[in-house]
Amino acid sequence: MSDDATTEGHPGVGRVEAFSDGVIAIIITIMVLELKAPEEAGVEHLWRLWPTFVAYALSFAYVGIYWVNHHRLFGHARQVTNGLVWFNLVLLFALSLIPFSTAYLGTQHFSRDATLVYLASMLFPGLAYVPLQKVITATGSQSSVAQTYHRQTTRKGIVAVAIYLLGMPLSFVSPWLGIGCALLVAFLWFLPKSPIDGMFGD
Repeated sequence: MSDDATTEGHPGVGRVEAFSDGVIAIIITIMVLELKAPEEAGVEHLWRLWPTFVAYALSFAYVGIYWVNHHRLFGHARQVTNGLVWFNLVLLFALSLIPFSTAYLGTQHFSRDATLVYLASMLFPGLAYVPLQKVITATGSQSSVAQTYHRQTTRKGIVAVAIYLLGMPLSFVSPWLGIGCALLVAFLWFLPKSPIDGMFGD
């Protein structure tokens, strides 16, 4: 079945975005359930939870970044096609794996293997975002604002993937170098206008 045969208008875009918002909210809820209060009294027992809390805070930031950018991306969508629906589901599947890697990272106290798993779980959504954006670039708004947005976020996405890949071998030197790479990606996406954008004058 071709995309044209199942094309929906702007109301359909809203439905897909609302469904995605619900899935992302559930992902965050699952992550926070890993923050279990210690049964013993005393700050020393609470302090033992720091790896779990740090892993949660980092993943919360990542999921939040994806939610913000997903919302902005769909602001340029104008129709729902088979490609948009299925690539969006692939992205949501990739994001749904983050609670597992987050829990593993926390319980393993940022070990090398846990860091590698975590970086892989960050890389997967980054790769899954690419075909979804390509569909919306082709079928969505063709305004200059939309084109500038797609150019800037595509560049950021390429740099983010490169940083994740760099973090994997660095994790063999020290897991904290791998986590540092993950933090660097978050920093780039938090900035309204990153140095990457300035390099190209957009």
